[in-house]
Amino acid sequence: MKIDIICVGHLKEKYLKEAVLEYSKRLSRYVKLNIIELDDEKTPDEASLKEEEIIKAKEAQRIMKHINNDAYVISLEIDGVQLDSVALSKHLNNLGVLGKSNIQFVIGGSLGIGEEVIKRADYHLSFSKMTFPHQLMRVFLLEQIYRSFRIMKNEPYHK
Repeated sequence: MKIDIICVGHLKEKYLKEAVLEYSKRLSRYVKLNIIELDDEKTPDEASLKEEEIIKAKEAQRIMKHINNDAYVISLEIDGVQLDSVALSKHLNNLGVLGKSNIQFVIGGSLGIGEEVIKRADYHLSFSKMTFPHQLMRVFLLEQIYRSFRIMKNEPYHK
């Protein structure tokens, strides 16, 4: 299975980079992982809703250039479906059973994900109704993917 994490924005903090490297290393036992970092648009202070939509649309265009036609796309959205770790593991396992060997997760920028990507996504996942920094979300996602594979393989870790 191949998993791409397409993210808007670059990690700047050393501790986040180290966490991403650690989970990437752990995941290498289970999947071929590729992290694609895209530039984010600068959002002016006091941006209007129209300006925010334009920014999300520009970021969405960048994201769409990396989405494969045959990929199963999972967008991370505040209004998506909330799953517990076991349910996420089952979902990923079912995708493999169905022959979906290329899964692409999308983490938008600080304003969220543009409409073009939302329409293309096959599944909309939410980690919480709370708002998290999109850089930190990358670590959360990698940890949950790793946890999912440990659960699938019935290996200790998830409790």
